[in-house]
Amino acid sequence: MTIEARQQKAESLLRAAGILPVVTVHTLDEARKVSEALLKGGLPAIELTLRTPVAMDALAMLKKELPDIVIGAGTVLTTEQMQQSIDAGADFLVTPGTPPALADALAAADIPVVPGAATPTELLALMARGFRVCKLFPATAVGGLAMLKGLAGPLSELKMCPTGGITEDTAADYLSQPNVVCIGGSWMVPKGWLDNGEWDKVTESSAKAAGIVQRVRGG
Repeated sequence: MTIEARQQKAESLLRAAGILPVVTVHTLDEARKVSEALLKGGLPAIELTLRTPVAMDALAMLKKELPDIVIGAGTVLTTEQMQQSIDAGADFLVTPGTPPALADALAAADIPVVPGAATPTELLALMARGFRVCKLFPATAVGGLAMLKGLAGPLSELKMCPTGGITEDTAADYLSQPNVVCIGGSWMVPKGWLDNGEWDKVTESSAKAAGIVQRVRGG
């Protein structure tokens, strides 16, 4: 599969998700329950961050136990993590930033990739490698909606997944931007709810998020 085909698949995955919950888990049971709660609420895809020791095992477990959920391995920082994520069954990969060596490896990876960037120069470097779907991170810190609107003209081919600082209140504004294919957020999975096992709150918040996608995207 060419990078063009993989990028088309990345765009399709993200567009189908609309809102991508950014999830950090500390136990396998937590991973299972939060994923079930998100899926029940109507969010069929997650970005599972590789920020905890259990993350890779959780990724492999979820792919076996919850085949209906699409899982992106997030916070991929190295080529080693990239390969481990692929081996664990990740559906796609997400990075917070993408230095040249990692970008080269990701461009050759055989699954969809959503590389992260924070500036026009970084985005141009990714586009030069064939990427057309990128993560803008940290979105609100680098200009938010104004940044996305500014990028839309000169980088008209690029589809964006802004992540970082987006809330339930601002989600619709971001999703309404023509160059935004998906948004990432963690407001539906706050640490307190996960720590306390308040899965019903996760499901309720997820249902609201799914409703935002439906209102903005029309279905």
